[in-house]
Amino acid sequence: MLKNIPKILPPELLKVLCEMGHSDTIVIADGNFPSCSIGKNSQVIRMDGHNVPEILDAILQLFPLDAYINTPVTLMEVVKGDKVETPIWDVYKDIIKKYDDRGDKCVTNIERFAFYEEAKKAYCIIATSESALYANVILQKGVI
Repeated sequence: MLKNIPKILPPELLKVLCEMGHSDTIVIADGNFPSCSIGKNSQVIRMDGHNVPEILDAILQLFPLDAYINTPVTLMEVVKGDKVETPIWDVYKDIIKKYDDRGDKCVTNIERFAFYEEAKKAYCIIATSESALYANVILQKGVI
C-alpha cells in the first residue's frame, strides 16, 4: 500500500503516469471513443465502471500539466450541426482549477478528426464508461 494515492488509480495506470515524461500526452476517453483502434500504437488501459471526471481528478492529484504551453488540456470540439450540450466541460474546468492556477485558460478545443490525430500520438489512452458525449480529454504532462 502507498499513502496519498487515489484508490481509483490502478497500478497499471500509476506505472504509465511514472513512465511519462515532459510533453507526453494521455487521453481520458469516453465510452464512445474508439480507444483500441486509435490507441493501437500506444497503451490502452480500461477503466470500465468509471467516468472521466473522477479519473481526471485522481490523475491531476499526481500529474503536473505542462506549464510551457498555454493549453495543456484539449477537448474534442462539438461537430457543427450536432445539437449536443457539453455541461461536463464545466465539470472538467472546475477540477482543473483545483490543480492548476491557470484554470480554464489552459483548456482548448480542437476539431474531432484533429483530436483523433492527436490521440494517436498519446502515450496512453484510458477507456472509460463515460456516457456524456464529447467527454474526451487530452492532458499534456509538465515538469515538477
